[in-house]
Amino acid sequence: MRLRIVRYVLAVLAVAGLAACTPGTGSGSPSSSAPGSSTSSTPSPSPTGLLPDETESPSTKPTPSFTTTPGRGEAELSIIVKPSTTAAAESYTLVCTDGVPAAESHHPTAAAGCAALKKNPALLTRTPRPGDQVCDQRYGGPQTATVTGAVDGVGVESSYKLTDGCEIAAWAAVADILGSSGAGA
Repeated sequence: MRLRIVRYVLAVLAVAGLAACTPGTGSGSPSSSAPGSSTSSTPSPSPTGLLPDETESPSTKPTPSFTTTPGRGEAELSIIVKPSTTAAAESYTLVCTDGVPAAESHHPTAAAGCAALKKNPALLTRTPRPGDQVCDQRYGGPQTATVTGAVDGVGVESSYKLTDGCEIAAWAAVADILGSSGAGA
């Protein structure tokens, strides 16, 4: 009889201990979710999708969009690339008509930039970094770039930097448009 009671008490303690270790509401009360549903124990991302060391700008979004739908190839962009905090900024103008650089373009890789924008007009549209996205911690250099203007009639304002692997990949994806590969790309 005593052995049966001891087993029962041990089983209750084991279940209670496991319940206390299970992620959930943390209140010690049963979860209100349905038995088949799952709850996430990961912290929710910040409303901006930025990491604590990143500053917010109107369209700072770390990863490029990979829409494969071709566009009209119409673009008017102002691109400013700053090689370092002390160097003078390089300013480019990229104007594309039907995927071909217009005469008013002042850009080192204008043909490649226009072709990339015609192939994927959403290339400069960045989305917030998911809170659970892992980025390797390599530093690509102090370069920063800002792109403003319009692609196929849609306004664009994107910023790029080389502060980690995710940002280096975003820079590399639009290197033809930026006119600079960056040190780490």
